[in-house]
Amino acid sequence: MAIDKDQVSRVLDLIRPALQADGGDVQLVDVDEEGVVTVQLHGACNGCPMSQMTLANGVERILKEHIPGITKVVSA
Repeated sequence: MAIDKDQVSRVLDLIRPALQADGGDVQLVDVDEEGVVTVQLHGACNGCPMSQMTLANGVERILKEHIPGITKVVSA
């Protein structure tokens, strides 16, 4: 089942204000046929030691809650 990139972008828009409040941001890079979402972290999130936790416990968890079929989120 193909995942709609526009739907992923809309969910990322829900997450974006929390990241921006900490000086960061997230950009959708790709969604593959296995349900792997690739994102790029920007600003304070880029290179932050907590960025992997942000991806796993924040971005990935929320995307999986909203969109069935997403298997994981990885950083570009």
